[in-house]
Amino acid sequence: MENYDVIIIGAGPAGLTAGLYCGRARLKTLILEKATSGGQAATTDDIENYPGFPGGVGGFELTEKMKAQAVEFGADLREITPVSSIEADGDTRIVKTGDEAFAAKTIIIASGSEAGTLGVPGEAEFRGRGVSYCATCDGAFYRDKVVAVIGGGNSAVEEAMFLTKFASKVYIVHRRDELRADKVLQERAAINDKIEIVWESHLKKILGNGKVEEIVVENKNTHARTDIQVDGVFFYIGTVPNTVFCEGVIEMDVRDYIITDERLQTNVPGVFAAGDCRANLLKQVAVAVGEGALAAVEVDRYIEEM
Repeated sequence: MENYDVIIIGAGPAGLTAGLYCGRARLKTLILEKATSGGQAATTDDIENYPGFPGGVGGFELTEKMKAQAVEFGADLREITPVSSIEADGDTRIVKTGDEAFAAKTIIIASGSEAGTLGVPGEAEFRGRGVSYCATCDGAFYRDKVVAVIGGGNSAVEEAMFLTKFASKVYIVHRRDELRADKVLQERAAINDKIEIVWESHLKKILGNGKVEEIVVENKNTHARTDIQVDGVFFYIGTVPNTVFCEGVIEMDVRDYIITDERLQTNVPGVFAAGDCRANLLKQVAVAVGEGALAAVEVDRYIEEM
């Protein structure tokens, strides 16, 4: 079993920043990622609110630079089987992934989150055949087609705007009478003639023959149902933390986000958490980067005190 000073679970903005700081502190650092490095940020077409990039920056471009910096300072980054469990054995922390196990003095959990699902009829059936959770990944498939975006927050409106580069029309289906997105995004959506907002409505089902052809929405006030012809449906209804492997070991809230103190330490000494998997108030790249840095500093402090 390989031994490290710190194992970082997740290679999104929080994990990559933690890897950079741990590497600079000359800690033997392993970063484990179950998918492609960059997390959800890497699939975002344009990030406008990350400091230092007037005019915005592509999510993939930004996270690739973060990855390069972490590796430059010595972090060992591996894209590997998802973490299945973590254990605390005296002063040693164990991370298990499938048939492999790694040991470290400390762990930083930066496993992020993934898109939430509604579970409506047709959602699972048509996943990959018209149902998507990533406009940046799949938007180009809908050139000159009609699509629907489910949600009303920043991600939903940002990705609806991105989809207008390809689609002939984009419906935003939102359960309230106003969007939750930042005002500047609301203003842009309002003046985009390709976007039509379906207010105060819930998605009830997705229909089609082998692929998405239609959605049924219901007005929450009148309960009237409307059929809308679409070729694709993109979901942006919040996120679910990737914390299943923490069950029974790490304290979490009712939504399975990890609880920490102000130093980002969990209930298990030597195990820290940062970024979107943590029970914080704002899920943003800037917050994840800050927490990744703080977690790394606290890991260095913890090891020195050991």
